[in-house]
Amino acid sequence: MSAQLAIIIVGASGDLAQRKLLPALFSLYAQKLLPAEFRVVGFARTPMTDESFRARTAEKLTCRYTPEPQVCAELMTRFLARCHYVVGDYGSRDAFLDLADRLRQLAGSLGGARLFYLAIPPTIFSDTARALGDTGLVACAAPGEPWTRVVIEKPFGRDRASSDQLAAELARVFIDEQTYRIDHYLGKEVLQNLLVLRFANRIFEPLWNRTYVRDVHIVWKEDLGVGTRAGYFDDYGIVRDVMQNHLMQMLALTAMEPPAAFAAQAIRNEKVRVLQAVPPLRPEDLVLGQYAAAERGVGGRPAYRAEPGIPPGSCTATYAAAVLRVENERWRGVPFFVECGKALDGPLAAIRLRFRDVPANLFVNALPNLPPNELVIRVQPDEAIFYRVINKVPGLNLRLEPSELNLRYRTAFPEVIPEAYETLLLDVIKGDKSLFIRADELAAAWDIFDAALHAVEAQSEAPEPYPYGSRGPVGRAQLAARHGLELEPMA
Repeated sequence: MSAQLAIIIVGASGDLAQRKLLPALFSLYAQKLLPAEFRVVGFARTPMTDESFRARTAEKLTCRYTPEPQVCAELMTRFLARCHYVVGDYGSRDAFLDLADRLRQLAGSLGGARLFYLAIPPTIFSDTARALGDTGLVACAAPGEPWTRVVIEKPFGRDRASSDQLAAELARVFIDEQTYRIDHYLGKEVLQNLLVLRFANRIFEPLWNRTYVRDVHIVWKEDLGVGTRAGYFDDYGIVRDVMQNHLMQMLALTAMEPPAAFAAQAIRNEKVRVLQAVPPLRPEDLVLGQYAAAERGVGGRPAYRAEPGIPPGSCTATYAAAVLRVENERWRGVPFFVECGKALDGPLAAIRLRFRDVPANLFVNALPNLPPNELVIRVQPDEAIFYRVINKVPGLNLRLEPSELNLRYRTAFPEVIPEAYETLLLDVIKGDKSLFIRADELAAAWDIFDAALHAVEAQSEAPEPYPYGSRGPVGRAQLAARHGLELEPMA
């Protein structure tokens, strides 16, 4: 780890920086995981001084690792003293030259390592990178010299063509070794544990295939509407915002083959291979929905088209469900039902493997229809891994019912569980790319959805409405039924 580090957050006045990045950096500082000499420099268009930037940052900081009030206050004071701010336009070379001057003043030279985090809309990635590259702040370091790295947030383009174009434009400034494409879901503790669960426990791997698994269900849902993200979300929609990235990363970790080693290159090789084994999604296997108004709670809940900043006739989908197949020896014939949506019946991100039925039911008199075993990996909320099995209910009669072997993280692990951005930012500083997305992995994920997205958008049809707070549109159940799937709740 470099002894001297400048962490430059481009877009430092925005929600991502204030709500996630700066609190994550403070948590790392509180644990003494940042270099001895570091500075955080915010860069954005919003006029602020160092003092007002620090005051705004302080509002979101919490002492998760040092709850003692006096210690917490001292840590905050020391951390905020290392936070600075430069105002400027993202595409302006002169503004980034001002940033370079400020870095010289703070560090005495430009010799330290530099981490640029582009916490800005993807539409201005290219202009920002170009302006940044013109300043001389981006250097390709030889081994042992201070490094320069850049972190970019999804979505990476709107389709395969725009993604490739964005990658090419960024490559003019940053080489691939310097580029960290972040999907914060890969920083979730339960998803990081998925490889350990699969490959460090002999019991699971023999069953982790089409012989024993009937279907896989991957879900991401929120019980809130679009909120303050109207402008961004209406331009991208739920497939690009969640399904093409978060859900494909969850699918890849679930379905990949054992890597040759527990190393970044080997893990990402297997993720690429499994995504390349997924044929392009057929439009008929994709259901899109948009939430409608519902009378629930004080004042009810507005329809998507009635949300502030959403055009009245918007055809943007807020829900999507798809059935995908992995055409390899391990998974051929197993449907992967993936769904994501806003304004649904509760928050949940989870993976469920439903196993095949027992060949012969010896207990038909006690329980005529044996429910299948299920392994559920709940990413959020209340992280847990549980296995549903059939047990005898204690008593003099033979009575069977499903029950759970349950590992709840809060119970099993009393220590503080790191936030996703804490894990990922620390990995960037260390130079570990295991949890970041490679260019060919990104291309493989886009290839799954590209044709279907273009076909649907060419039709310009409104998504199927569903009530705010429901489980989704009617088409969800119809899609599942066509593929022989049952969609019982996971939580």
